Parts: sequence; structure tokens; C-alpha cells
Amino acid sequence: METRILDDEESAARAAAALIAAEARAIVSDRGRFVLAVSGGRTPWIMMRALTEESVPWESVHVVQVDERVAPAGHPDRNLTHIQETLLAARPIPPQQIHAMPVEAADLEAAAKQYATVMEQIAGSPVEIDLAHLGLGPDGHTASLVPGDPVTQVDDADVALTGVYQGRRRMTLTYRALNRARRILWLVTGAEKAPMLARLYKGDTSIPAGRVRRDHAILVADRLAAEPIQL
Repeated sequence: METRILDDEESAARAAAALIAAEARAIVSDRGRFVLAVSGGRTPWIMMRALTEESVPWESVHVVQVDERVAPAGHPDRNLTHIQETLLAARPIPPQQIHAMPVEAADLEAAAKQYATVMEQIAGSPVEIDLAHLGLGPDGHTASLVPGDPVTQVDDADVALTGVYQGRRRMTLTYRALNRARRILWLVTGAEKAPMLARLYKGDTSIPAGRVRRDHAILVADRLAAEPIQL
């Protein structure tokens, strides 16, 4: 796993944004379309704001969600709310190219299948995301693949639902979808992530994050999170 350690959260987020922008330019030049899967979290919103300042061929970029909480439209718990606030507020991307997980649907199981179909339409069948951005929870989860949840055993779908986690059910990409991504970008900041980052770095498959493929992965972390792995 390629690793870049930055001094602080802001520097890590900006480094991640620069990496995404460079990947987008290269992929669009090569194939004409770039599909970016985005996770939630405080540092990713710094990253997304920084991304709007980068040179990105937004007219050829499609944004999909790695995961989303089941909550009403516009709710602060929703990752989509923050994606819209960063990308649409700066107006770099056509709104129809942000593909929201349909977590407001009455039938969530059908909605998960619908989202998998949407992803096939923009990222091929089988789905191949160009770059999947992932975070790391203090409990070792990534996306909404959380310890002990049956969703971590789903191997026949690209999109699935979780049980209740931290007060809400979630819709998430599965390992099947994530492990087909052409590039994985881990963005991990904060001292509370350090123990799990050490396990991820060592390839510990007993934590959910450790089951994401390591080839074609890059880790961008700040010094607080990366303290156990710094040489």
C-alpha cells in the first residue's frame, strides 16, 4: 500500500484532493469518464472543498456514494447533504452527475438494487469504480461495513443494507463493489484512528477495513493517525 503522511488534517485532505484531481484528469483523457465514489466524514468535506479548487474535468465526472444513512433529504446526518454543499455550492459539477443513494425509498431493498443498476449504467457491468475514497472508523469499519453486521458477508450484490448502527440503518457499497475499484484512496486522520490504522496497514483481515484489497491502494494520513506506522 502506497503511503503518504502529512503534518495535519488539512494537509492530508488537500493531498487527497490533489490525488483525486490527477486521477480524474488521467482517466478522462484515457477513457472519457471518471467515476468517483465518496465516503462521509469531517475530513472528507475538507477534501471535497479542496477538490473544487483543483483542475478537474467536472463535465466528465460522475460522483456516487460509498454509503449513506437512512435519513430525510437535507438532514445533516446525510452524506449527500455535505456532498451537495461542497460540489454544488461551488458549481463545478452538473447536478445530474451526483448520484444519490435512494435512502428515502419506502422499499429499501428494492432501492439498493436500483442503485446497483444506476452504477452499472455509469461504471459498466460488472461495476468498476475509477476511484473509491474510504475512511476508517475507530472500530475498524469502512464504508458502512461494520463489525458484526451481516452486510460484511454479502457477496452477491454491489449495494446492500445494514442493521442499525449508531442510531441509523445505512445503505453501503459491498466488498464486491469496492474490491473491483481501479484505485482505493484511504484518507485517515486523528489520533483516535491510530490503533485501527496500524491494523489496516498490516493487512489485518479481522477488521472490516482489512478486507478491502490492498493492491492499487494509497493511504493518505496525518501524523496523529499514522503515529504507529511511522518509521
